[in-house]
This record gives sequence, structure tokens and C-alpha cells, in this order.
Amino acid sequence: METLKPRDAKDVEDAVRAAIAGEQPLEIVGHGTKRAIGQPMATNALLDLSSLNAVKDYEPNELIITVQAGAPLADVKSLIDSKNQQFAFEPIDTSGLLGTAADEGTIGGMIAAGLAGPRRIKAGGARDHLLGAHAVSGFGDSFKAGGRVVKNVTGYDLCKLLAGSWGTLAVMTEVTLKVMPRPESERTLLLRGLDDLKANAAMTQALGSPYDVSGAAHLPGSVLRTTAAPLGEIGAPDQALTLIRLEGITASVVHRAASLAARLASFGTAEILEDAASSAAWAAIRDVAPFAASGPRALWPVWRIVCPPASGGKFGQTLARESQGEVVYDWAGGLIWAALPPSVDANAKILRQRVEAIGGHATLIRAPEPVRQAVDVFHPQAAGLAALGQRVRASFDPKNILNRGRMLRGAAT
Repeated sequence: METLKPRDAKDVEDAVRAAIAGEQPLEIVGHGTKRAIGQPMATNALLDLSSLNAVKDYEPNELIITVQAGAPLADVKSLIDSKNQQFAFEPIDTSGLLGTAADEGTIGGMIAAGLAGPRRIKAGGARDHLLGAHAVSGFGDSFKAGGRVVKNVTGYDLCKLLAGSWGTLAVMTEVTLKVMPRPESERTLLLRGLDDLKANAAMTQALGSPYDVSGAAHLPGSVLRTTAAPLGEIGAPDQALTLIRLEGITASVVHRAASLAARLASFGTAEILEDAASSAAWAAIRDVAPFAASGPRALWPVWRIVCPPASGGKFGQTLARESQGEVVYDWAGGLIWAALPPSVDANAKILRQRVEAIGGHATLIRAPEPVRQAVDVFHPQAAGLAALGQRVRASFDPKNILNRGRMLRGAAT
């Protein structure tokens, strides 16, 4: 496969126009850390954006950063961390889950995937923090969407479409993102031994409280039998953990943690994790450490299931029991990571029937290529929504040049 390595947006335009003229599809990558997510693609050339890696502008006082799409996410996070700032939506590092090199993801990949971490319940997702973007469409034309302030749009907010599009609409060359101050302190309430339904109830009660919860997760005891530090050190085999996070200035966090612990007393006596210990635990939850590719479930397909939080506990408990798999709950039960024993279809048919029954959807995040060829990786859409999506794709990329077939099974040919 030919590799094209553009130096600037003009080179990207030229590459896309050449692909259109030859009717040859392009695979779009930064460092390629998420190439194993999605349907297998039939492409003739790799468009490598890793040379577009500059920080174009950073204004800490304005909480805005503009970077090229190939900029390493780890470097950008280090830069904003030096100013006590962060990406509030907690972008996931998929390297542990997929078995790729650590800290190799790019800003463009972060936006294209749109995978937010535990703070999603409070801060929103990646698209909510994307203020503007420069990109090259499937026509080979550069365009700009959004701007540098939150209220900059009249009409269609096109840059939001790029978040979660997996490179199928346009090639992002530069993005402007909102950053937020990093909390001074954090505390995590730790409840032990709750089953999935009681944990779901505790997390729901915490989110309904006035204490400004920024994370709510539950790990069944069976998951912790073979889970490494830090989660394995916090828990004990077969003893479930329910974690609820509070962030802010220290005095406020200490007061809120005590008040919330009292409110949740009927679920047990809450232990408290402070600052560094709390942060390490949530990083492991964010990156789905219990299902790491280096662990005992390395060969198990992993699903990312989004559903109504109130239904999460019952759904996850039933899924784990009937499939003999394992689940981890985030977003107070609204996000379920499920590792299921290997099968020819990764249990897709039965899983999707059940998740649709509760108004959710499921994405196959990790599976061998033959399995991803056999099933829909992304949740099939209803006919009307699928037709709308096809019209949107055609308006950006009529020749289906960009990441052809990544999101739709059978579209790679």
C-alpha cells in the first residue's frame, strides 16, 4: 500500500484530488492507533497526517487551543497540563484495549473517534468541546467550520459532524478546542460489595444529588479477580467496587464528599480515595483497564454499549450471566463495556436485539478482522436515519474516497 505523507493542507488537497481522479480510496490515519476499530477497509493508499503536528495557537487565559490534526495527544495534554488545564471530556486512550503503542494517539484521531471518558456525564463529549475545524472534503476542497469562540455559529454547525465520523466525511487538518481549568482536588467515594442493581441505584442517587458528581462507575467483583493495579489493589477478588467522584476546590470537595457519603449510607460505609489515588483509579476506568489486550481477556471481543442509565444495571447483569462474559459500568450505568467469550459473530445478534429493546446501541470496539468482516461494527441505524446519514456522507464525499467502508459493512467495495 502506498503511503502519502502531506506536509500541509495543500498537500492534503492534492492527495484527495488525485484519489478522486483515479477513483482510488484513501485510508486516513494519524499514528494509526485506532485502525483496528471499524469494518475492514479496502483502500489503495494511506494518507498519513503525522507531519501535521504543530500547535498553532494556545491562549490559556481564553481557554482555547488550536492544533494540527496530527499533533500527538500526549504532547498536547502535557502542554495544557503545564497551565493547569485539561480536556474536560477525558478522551480515552485505547492503546491498552487494542494493544497498540501507548501515548501514540493524535488530536485528529481523538475527534474522529469521539470517545469520551467518565466525565462525559458532567462535561459532555468531544463534539461539545470542538469549536472549529479546517478540513478537506471528498471533493478535494478545503473548508472551515466553526471558529474560536463558543457562540460562533449561525446555521449549521458543520464541525460537530466531524466528531465521531471516523474520517469518513473529511480529512481534518486543524482543530480549535475548548480547554478547561483542572480541578484543584478530587475525592472518590468507594462502596464495596454492591451487586449491579444496588450499584446502579447508588450511582443514580448520587447523580440526582446536589453534590456535582463528575464520575460514577461500578466494577463487579468477578472483573477484579485478574485486574492489575490500581483497581486490583483497591479491590479484593469477588468484592465489587462502586466509585463516585467529586472534583473542585479542596474545601468544597471535602464537604461534598462527607455529605454524599451520609446520603448514601444505606448502601454501606464509603471509603475515600484522595487526589492521586483517585486520579489513577479513574484513568484505569476511562481506558477500560480490566479488558486490556495484555490481560486474560485479551482474545475476547469488547463491546461499548450506550443505554439509559436506569436500565444499565439489569441489562449488564443479565448480559454477563447469560453470555458468561464480564461487564464494567461507567456513566452511572449509561455506558457498559462488555467483554464476551469469543464466537464467530461476537454475540452481535442477541446483544443488539436486547440493547435495542431498552433504547440503546452497541459498537464492537475490539475483535479479530474476520469477526469485523462478518458483523456490523457500528450499530445499524433505522431506515430513515440511515438514509439521512447517507445523504450527509454524499454531500461531503460523493465518490466515497475517504475511509471507504469503515462505518458500513459491505461498503468497502
